[in-house]
Amino acid sequence: MEPGAATPFGFRQPSKLRMRGSAPDMADPNQLFDDTSAHAGSPAVGYRGQETPGMGFQAQALLTEPMSNFAVAYGSSLASQGKELVDKNLDRFIPISKLKYYFAVDTVYVGKKLGLLVFPYMHQNWEVRYQQDTPVAPRFDINAPDLYIPAMAFITYILVAGLALGTQNRFSPEILGIQASSALVWLIIEVLVTLLSLYLVTVNTDLTTIDLIAFSGYKYVGMIVGVVSGLLFGRTGYYLVLLWCCIAIVVFMIRSLRLKILSEAAAQGVLVRGAKNQLRTYLTMAIAAAQPVFMYWLTYHLVR
Repeated sequence: MEPGAATPFGFRQPSKLRMRGSAPDMADPNQLFDDTSAHAGSPAVGYRGQETPGMGFQAQALLTEPMSNFAVAYGSSLASQGKELVDKNLDRFIPISKLKYYFAVDTVYVGKKLGLLVFPYMHQNWEVRYQQDTPVAPRFDINAPDLYIPAMAFITYILVAGLALGTQNRFSPEILGIQASSALVWLIIEVLVTLLSLYLVTVNTDLTTIDLIAFSGYKYVGMIVGVVSGLLFGRTGYYLVLLWCCIAIVVFMIRSLRLKILSEAAAQGVLVRGAKNQLRTYLTMAIAAAQPVFMYWLTYHLVR
């Protein structure tokens, strides 16, 4: 049939169907209505596309600020709870509040205490002063035990030991570590043995473990003086100065501990009677006599 000819009634031209089907923007053949959103709604889409970022930022800011504040508050609450938990458990094993008392010293106290450790013979009053059943801070009482001098003396002893080993060409980090660890181990053993002895003798005393560590650590002052004298004057100077320091520390320990270990009657000079008081006397003498043994054992190999 020619193109211009008429078609029977009820039939469409196939060419027109192909033209409509070949259009690039033709919709689905099974769709009942044309989709006009792609053309008519395109300006609206562009307008919404331009406005959406601003609106999203405002909404995000409104949501982020309360959430951030809540996170900060929650984190602060967790931190405070964790700090309280750590302080509570740490204070159970290491009494931090009590340790502050033993480091409450000043320059005057340190100078007087060092002089007392080296020359204790002229000191008369050895009683620790109390204020409302609480001992005063060490900086106000030279008889009060402290941990500052023992701690600094221990560190200085390790440094002097390294110096002595270096002058003899025997220095090495391993030997210095052995020297420090052995001194610390002997200190721990001494304190544990003293605690066990006090328990076996059933001594009712206000001596604490920290007090025993303080009194046991005072011997490092004499050890430092002895080693330095040996480096300057040889073995003769070492033995002479160490002997002096050993006698001084024995006198210091006896006069300091007798008020805490012995009974009040013995502390006041009354005749000691009874087996228990004799055991306390022997224990005091044994603790004082052990100091020269440790002083010589930890220093004799440093001087040649």
